[in-house]
Amino acid sequence: MAAFFARIRGRVQGVGFRYSAIQEARGLGIAGWVRNDANGDVEVWAEGPPEKLAAFLRWLKKGPPYAHVEAVDREEKQPKGYREFGVEY
Repeated sequence: MAAFFARIRGRVQGVGFRYSAIQEARGLGIAGWVRNDANGDVEVWAEGPPEKLAAFLRWLKKGPPYAHVEAVDREEKQPKGYREFGVEY
């Protein structure tokens, strides 16, 4: 198991990014959370097998159809033991 924290910058709020990230993460079997940041970014904590996390990171770099991702800043972390993926407020 591995984990990362990511900050996604660009036009990523108001375009269904969180909902789409939940669907993508759950489909890959990834646990963690997604949330909007007050500055307009989206933050993600993701835990799972490294190959699944790599696939999720590729998805985060493009996002849902109406998003325009400018950058994804990722930091590797130690897993915390999340069991599902959802929205964090």
